[in-house]
Amino acid sequence: MTEKHIVLEDIDPVVFYGVGNAHLQMLKALYPKLRVMARGNVLRILGDEEQMEAFAQNVERLRSHVLRFNSLAEEDILDIVKGHRTRDEVPDGVVCYTTNGRPIKARSENQQLLVDAFSTHDMVFAVGPAGTGKTYLSIALAVKALKEKTAKRIILSRPAVEAGEKLGFLPGDMKDKIDPYLQPLYDALEDMLPQVKLQDMMEKHQIQIAPLAFMRGRTLNDAVVILDEAQNTTPAQIRMFLTRMGWNTKMIITGDMTQIDLPPKAKSGLVEALHILTGVEGISVIHLGQSDIVRHKLVTRIVNAYEAFDKERASI
Repeated sequence: MTEKHIVLEDIDPVVFYGVGNAHLQMLKALYPKLRVMARGNVLRILGDEEQMEAFAQNVERLRSHVLRFNSLAEEDILDIVKGHRTRDEVPDGVVCYTTNGRPIKARSENQQLLVDAFSTHDMVFAVGPAGTGKTYLSIALAVKALKEKTAKRIILSRPAVEAGEKLGFLPGDMKDKIDPYLQPLYDALEDMLPQVKLQDMMEKHQIQIAPLAFMRGRTLNDAVVILDEAQNTTPAQIRMFLTRMGWNTKMIITGDMTQIDLPPKAKSGLVEALHILTGVEGISVIHLGQSDIVRHKLVTRIVNAYEAFDKERASI
């Protein structure tokens, strides 16, 4: 009797095996002549060599399906074993999928420009008001690159604007003080990667989340690097960040010019960078606006109201 081991790489085995091992039991039923045992992310198969080869090929298709869609249904297992395309395997411009199987894709013309710019440029600036999806879509592009192995790691950063005395009043060590500023990045990742897989990637430093100050002195190779809330950087900080770019690295810099939280007399590094770098070869600047807002419709009304107020105040 022949024996074969299959390692379920890059996926959460819990998703593959199903609730109560329902998916695994279904696979066993579909291959009654094989003896299938699972331990962690390793499948041990005993039986006929020809049947094992067919089983291994289908397991790889199932693994790829889970890697892409973050989900697996009994219908998907049947379709794959029968050699059919699953209901999800239809090209439709999807960047990646959430842990609930929801497709993430561009939902406006400018969001599509951001997706296209990422594939053709090494550095992309995405500038626009709250709710335009610039951070969420950027992280989705990074997750896709990591899954497709076009990048070895994701590095996410934000400036901790109040990194002076106010942080000192927060409880805990430095990580506890900084994490609240980085929580939106954690939220997006948790939406796109199973918790177990995300934790494993962070432990292996395939995904790194750090405040901007921690970027100094580093050269970032083979990575997708995202700087969020760049409007709150100083000119020196953003210059330091942009020059961290290494080989086979893409950078996305996001920001909202209407939410600059720097001291009144401080100049935004993002404003200066856009003035200096616009038109430089290899850099793309995408401007998102009110029509790109994908949050609750009330967000658009709020943005409009504040823009009107700002114009009125400026005219006085």
